[in-house]
Amino acid sequence: MSQVSARVLDEAIAWQLCLDSGEANAQKQHEFRMWLAAHADHALVWRQLGGIDQHLSAAAPTPARRALLHGGAARRRGVRRISSSALGLFLATGIALALLAQQRPLGDYLADYHTAAGEQREVRLADRSQVRLNSRSALDVMFDEHERRLVLHTGEILIQTAKGNDTRPFVVETPQGRLRALGTRFLVRRTGESTELIVLRSAVAAKPVAAAQERIVRSGEQVRMERQHLSASTRAPIAADAWSRGMLVADALPLAQLIETLGEYRSGYLSLDPSLANLPISGSFPLHDTDKALAALPLSLPVRIEHVGPWWTRVLPAKE
Repeated sequence: MSQVSARVLDEAIAWQLCLDSGEANAQKQHEFRMWLAAHADHALVWRQLGGIDQHLSAAAPTPARRALLHGGAARRRGVRRISSSALGLFLATGIALALLAQQRPLGDYLADYHTAAGEQREVRLADRSQVRLNSRSALDVMFDEHERRLVLHTGEILIQTAKGNDTRPFVVETPQGRLRALGTRFLVRRTGESTELIVLRSAVAAKPVAAAQERIVRSGEQVRMERQHLSASTRAPIAADAWSRGMLVADALPLAQLIETLGEYRSGYLSLDPSLANLPISGSFPLHDTDKALAALPLSLPVRIEHVGPWWTRVLPAKE
C-alpha cells in the first residue's frame, strides 16, 4: 500500500464504521461523498481499505452489502430449520470445540489485567501512561522505585508512554526479552515463542534475553524478537494499531492470518481449509462483528462460509 497520513486513515476507518452501521442517512452519505472528493489521498486510502465496502457511496445497498447486513438473520433462520436431534449433536460438538479454543494458561486469569475473546480494555497506569489490551491478552504491572515494568503474558498491547519528569525506565518484558521505551507509542504482541514489536512513534530499545546488547528500533519499523535473536527491522504494516479502533486492515495478508485474528474475537471454533491458507486478502474488516467480516470473504476470494450450528464455522473452498 502507498503511505497515507494517520489522520486520513483514521477518517476513512471512521467513515467505514459509520456506513457499515446501516444507519447512515442521506445527509451522511452526502458528507461522505464530499469527503471522498475533497483530496486525492481520501480516494487513495478508501481504495486501499477496499474489502468489505468498495461502493458505499451508492444511495441504495448493493446485493453484496445486503448480504453483509442481513446474513446473520438468514443464518439464524437456517439454524432453526435444523432438526432438534441434529442441533443437539452440533451444539454438543460445538461447545466442546469452543472450550478447546478458549483454553488459556491459568496464569492469564491471575494477571493484573486480562481480556476475554473479543474484549479490549484501556488501562491508565500510575505514571499516566496508557495501555490498551487486545482480545485474549494478559498483563502484569510492576512499578517500583527503580523501573516501570509491564510483563506481557499473552496477546497484544498498545502503549502510549506519558510525558513528564519520571526518569525510571519504562520496560515491557516477555519470555523472549525486554523492550525499553524511549518516549514512544508502540505495539507488543506475543506470538508463540517470539515477541513482535511495532514502533509507531519515537523509538524502542530491544534486547533479547541472550543478547549482549540492545538495539534501537525506530518509528515505522517492526522486528521479531526471540530469546537469542532479534530480526532485521522491516517496515511496519499500515494501520497496525487499527484494532484499537475496532478494525483489521489487511494488505495482501495470508488468509490464514486473517482467520486466526478473527478467531480471537469469536466464541466457538473457526477453521480454515489448509488449501486456502496462503490466499492473499486485502481490505478492512470489523473485529467486533466477525460474522460480517467472514461474509465479505466470498466477494473477493474463491471461498464459502459454512456454519455448523451456532458454535462452529468453517471457511472452505468455493464449490465448482
